[in-house]
Amino acid sequence: MAIRELDTVVLTRDVPEHGLLAGDLGAVVHVHSATVFEVEFVTADGRTVALLTLTANDIRPRGTNEILRVRDFAGPVPA
Repeated sequence: MAIRELDTVVLTRDVPEHGLLAGDLGAVVHVHSATVFEVEFVTADGRTVALLTLTANDIRPRGTNEILRVRDFAGPVPA
């Protein structure tokens, strides 16, 4: 399945320097190529946590039978 702009994707690995964990959801804001994507991660109230350039190995499409979970974000939220 191709990943497109505005798709919700799932992080497949931890990114500790940004406080992100595998399983966190992000939104694809730009597709650089078939394997490179700009993905934004936000808090529940919409504050951007990180805007990262990731590869197809770092993310996957969200599944239709998956359940969402909320966790406390311990990392810094940029102002």
